[in-house]
Amino acid sequence: MTDKKRVIYSSAITLLACAAMAVVDGIISPPYAVKSAVKLVFFVALPLLYMFLTRDDMLRRRVSPGKSARAYAAAAAVGVLVYAVIVGGFFALRGIVDFSAVTESLASGEGVTRDNFIFVALYISFVNSFCEELLFRGLAFGVLRDRAGRRAAYIFSSAAFALYHIAIMSGWFSPVTFALLIAALFLAGAVLDFFDERCGTVFPSYIIHIFANLGINTVGLILFGII
Repeated sequence: MTDKKRVIYSSAITLLACAAMAVVDGIISPPYAVKSAVKLVFFVALPLLYMFLTRDDMLRRRVSPGKSARAYAAAAAVGVLVYAVIVGGFFALRGIVDFSAVTESLASGEGVTRDNFIFVALYISFVNSFCEELLFRGLAFGVLRDRAGRRAAYIFSSAAFALYHIAIMSGWFSPVTFALLIAALFLAGAVLDFFDERCGTVFPSYIIHIFANLGINTVGLILFGII
């Protein structure tokens, strides 16, 4: 199969996964367990299908752990910094930004409540993070980086990563805050791409992603009154 076809297939799968989850999140709004099952199909099964159909072993190589202890240490350090920024930013902005809509939206739209939030938080931090890394860094960035060049890979994967979160966070914040968050997500996607490119594996970026979600979920624990 030609490089052009591999780029088209990987890009189409990424866009299809994002569009499908936008419909699930923004229109259907099923319980969180159902949404998670659907996400596994689009974020894990479809990339694996790509690997089978195209016989491209790039994805297999990018989900191997790698052997660079320095890369993992750097990722952990960046992850701790990201965690501190997220939690510190929440405390700095809680008197300015109204966060009440977050818990209300989670409870009404996805059935995430104070009673089940800890389980959901653990799933988001460790399983959901890997699903997103597999799609956005393993497939979208990896294929374009190898087959279409660095610039296209960075722009496409970071934009897809940011736009994917629109349906998830819709209605949580004011338009200005929402726009700033999308811009921050684009930059975050580029940083994760950088670690993926340097290390040749998604695991260092996965570590950073875990810390970012732990920071977000710590905020959730505070908003739900659990801590």
